Amino acid sequence: MKNKLLYTFLFTLLVVAGLFAMHFLPSVSFRGEPLRRVDLLSDIRIKKEIAEPMDSDTLVLPPPVKPAFVDTCKSGMVCIEEYADSAGRGMEYFYEALGKVSSLDRPVRIAYFGDSFIEADILTGDLREMLQKRFGGCGVGYVPITTKIAGFRPTVHHSFGGWGSHSITDSTYFDRSRQDISNHYFIPSSGAYVSLKGEKRFLSHIDTCEVSTCYFLTSDSLRLAASVNGGEAQPFSVGGKEELQSVSVNGRIGSVRWKVEQLDSTALFYAVTMDPRQGVVVDNFSTRGSSGQQLGNIPMSILRQYNRLRTYDLIVLQYGLNVASDKVMNYTYYKDAMKPIVERLKTAFPEASVLIVGVGDRENKDENGELRTMPGVKRLIRYQQALAAETGVAFWNMFEAMGGEGSMVEMVNHKPQMANYDYTHINFRGGKHIAGLLFETLMYGKEQYEKRKAYEME
Repeated sequence: MKNKLLYTFLFTLLVVAGLFAMHFLPSVSFRGEPLRRVDLLSDIRIKKEIAEPMDSDTLVLPPPVKPAFVDTCKSGMVCIEEYADSAGRGMEYFYEALGKVSSLDRPVRIAYFGDSFIEADILTGDLREMLQKRFGGCGVGYVPITTKIAGFRPTVHHSFGGWGSHSITDSTYFDRSRQDISNHYFIPSSGAYVSLKGEKRFLSHIDTCEVSTCYFLTSDSLRLAASVNGGEAQPFSVGGKEELQSVSVNGRIGSVRWKVEQLDSTALFYAVTMDPRQGVVVDNFSTRGSSGQQLGNIPMSILRQYNRLRTYDLIVLQYGLNVASDKVMNYTYYKDAMKPIVERLKTAFPEASVLIVGVGDRENKDENGELRTMPGVKRLIRYQQALAAETGVAFWNMFEAMGGEGSMVEMVNHKPQMANYDYTHINFRGGKHIAGLLFETLMYGKEQYEKRKAYEME
């Protein structure tokens, strides 16, 4: 029998040589993710630290505004950085409102804008609960008339029928001039209805509320009816106007059903709320896939009318998941695009604090197949910080608060798990964790603000 050992050896040598040669091939990506580089010596190779790539420009930020009596942030906490301008557009208005929460004739309201990171009331639901436990309040706040996924938001039971739904995320034509603050509008047919019912599966302050309000635009008269807790319907006859209108019902509201009884012309509906008379309201305005730039398309007249009917004391802007890239290091284009949007919001809501929340950790695999913080994340955070500085508002570094580099991996590996296996999005447990970090930061900031006021009055 012929000995083929030599052929086997030569074939093996050829395969090994080919694998060594493949190590020197250029990086290859599939669907935006780099394929792992072939490296037979990866287990014994000494790994070099890769310096973070830098772009050619240098961001020089002014120092954050600090009270005269404190030099550093509380140990173990990532504090809010104040870049307030002469008009005081940092956190001052919000802290003042919280201090007067029991004497205001309305709730203290937060408009929390973000992308899929806060979708389904993740993070915002727990932040709402913590604030309401401390300062009072109930309900889930602002709920658009319809949703594409029934039951997607577990903090409220939501049902509806008879509406033509339009969203900024639609693949077909969307009339930007007709949208509300949440980038939606809804066209009713006669008999259209929307029902909200408080849920108590996760949080304790949202199963009942005290006020439910319906927001709409109509140029002609219409008739509405609202039924509280399945009781007798309360009728509303509304005249036409060229501006945003609202009607409300009051009581101990566990559930509410709004119905369009009669239409004389085309009307636009926006949302129904479950609110307290006093305390704190947190409205979740999440838009999947958003960079935040869609806010620039909301008509200024609509924003001003919301300020009149639903005054906000704090506007939070949390974006970046859909901006950060593995390749891009210079985000000047994004900062410059967001500057006029921040200024529009400051103009439309002249008595609201504005807080920019930096993007959280996001992991992807390098060419060696190892998870690492996406290089563009830390660079984007610097530009978000610069955006806050250049517009004179406040900034919170959520990335650092989460634990910095690699923190998303730790959240995924945590028992029980706090983030998803896409290493990008948190789950409800992770949302509660980050909400707690932000809540404590807000409370510390309020405490420091009150100490500063007392110091300045001495």
